[in-house]
Amino acid sequence: MSTPVLFVLGAGPKIGLSVANSFAAKGYKVALAARSFQDGIGEDGYLRLKLDLANTADVEKAFAKVKEAFGIPSVVVYNGAEQVARDPQDPLDGIILEDVNREFAVNAISPLFTAQEAVKGFKQLPSSASRTFIMTGNKLNVFVMPSVLTFGMGKASAAHMVWYASTVYKQQGFKFYYVDERQADGSPTIPVGGPAAGKLYVELAEGKEQGPWDYTFVDGQGYVEFKEP
Repeated sequence: MSTPVLFVLGAGPKIGLSVANSFAAKGYKVALAARSFQDGIGEDGYLRLKLDLANTADVEKAFAKVKEAFGIPSVVVYNGAEQVARDPQDPLDGIILEDVNREFAVNAISPLFTAQEAVKGFKQLPSSASRTFIMTGNKLNVFVMPSVLTFGMGKASAAHMVWYASTVYKQQGFKFYYVDERQADGSPTIPVGGPAAGKLYVELAEGKEQGPWDYTFVDGQGYVEFKEP
């Protein structure tokens, strides 16, 4: 059996690295992509790729590099995010097209094409492989926060994509999750905990069946279904 591969896009020092370390401990080869990286394999054995997720066309190229170096990813994590603060009293004022284009590219369009590339790979992997796509989400798909209007629009769009994919590809054994860490009272966790995400993402990848696509969880408790207003 070949060594499984994890690919994290938008691999920051908190969630991205925690997820990488958690999967590496399970024997995965790890590939990470972020704007701040230079292409190459580090002393930790992780493949790092330079990738600006606002440039959606480069997502396919990044997958090709991972495949060439390590093989086809059986777990793909989209952890990218782009946020522009808005006036909470007047969120439609001062919106600039350039800013919105970048936000939507990172928060909605690149997740779509990342999922597309993930599925291309999943179709080539055996049924014994994890074949799991995970997006680091938040409460903005069900929660109004005017100060992040356009950011929330992007997250809601991506969540909709994950919902569809989790339904359509379930019969093929592919799993899709929009993971949203909460406080015990259902309020958002800001910032999201890296170690908690790392542990949970491994659990989702190791699960045999598709769980709730909108995976709201509390650190130390696991999945919790919240009654949203």
